[in-house]
Amino acid sequence: MTVIKAALLGFGTVGKGVYDAVQTHRQELKTLLGAEVEIAGVLIKDVKKERNIEKHVLVTDCFDDILQIPGLDVVFEAIVGEEPGFSYLQRAMEQGCDVVTANKVMFAKHGAQLLDIAREYGVKVGYEATVAGGVPIIRTIAQQLQVNKIGRIQAILNGTSNYILTEMRKRDSEFQEVLQQAQELGYAEADPANDVEGNDAFCKLMILSQLAFGSQPEWKNVQVEGISRITLEQVQAAKEKGLRYKHVAEAIKEGDEIRASVRPVLTSANHPLYSIEGVDNAIVIESSLAGTVTVQGPGAGSGPTASAMLEDMAHIFQGAPATHPEKNRKKAAAYA
Repeated sequence: MTVIKAALLGFGTVGKGVYDAVQTHRQELKTLLGAEVEIAGVLIKDVKKERNIEKHVLVTDCFDDILQIPGLDVVFEAIVGEEPGFSYLQRAMEQGCDVVTANKVMFAKHGAQLLDIAREYGVKVGYEATVAGGVPIIRTIAQQLQVNKIGRIQAILNGTSNYILTEMRKRDSEFQEVLQQAQELGYAEADPANDVEGNDAFCKLMILSQLAFGSQPEWKNVQVEGISRITLEQVQAAKEKGLRYKHVAEAIKEGDEIRASVRPVLTSANHPLYSIEGVDNAIVIESSLAGTVTVQGPGAGSGPTASAMLEDMAHIFQGAPATHPEKNRKKAAAYA
């Protein structure tokens, strides 16, 4: 039986989510792709830690072991930070593997380079999971708005910040109180700075800018302001006027210039992001032919992110030859 061999880099929330999704959706993947999807290897930091991974799966802390898996087809990368994720993906592509990543920090900085490497080695890169979790915004822009000129992107790109602002308004609660609840519910990390100070949304906005406009603004010129200084009194005053605070990431292209920001914005009922609540993300795209397009959905968590990564893999392998492992071995040899 034809098998698509996959490896996972990282087994945290996202990596485990992908592993579990492959197990629970094995039949759907087989029907769609005409092949079994097998997790053949998992790269982790601590090999002594107990994990619920099947005995036949290679579990290692050495990336070279992953690359030596016979007939490896695709690598799922779910590591935090620029390195070693970038180097690992580069080496995997040089060996002929397709890759799928959820690493927004790495892809914001190195995405264009990775796509160039993929073209050089005749492989593919899936990166839907780097922006807005399960919201299919990357493929919407790349495939459904190819002819359109995109002039503006407005988005809520961080579910943690959106949840906090929503709950502060609904419950008349202070920032710290809602943040603590978000942490207890698993919506916020123990160190939430990346989310609440806007760094996470910034990286996602840079990825969207590169895709929609073909380039990014100078990072140092992008205004990035978080939500931690918004007080309950400010939220209540806005509420009395029918307004809502939203943490808005925005990029506008005018001529050759791209202007971008991530900041709290007071929105009224006619604003396209006014009704986006809780942990949901939404992206509003102003385009030349299709007009204003809004894509909305769950932006965080293992389920939505794993969904985005598996959908990327499915897109890569749909219609691929049945002997994909052999194809990759020949491809690797051609570029050795």
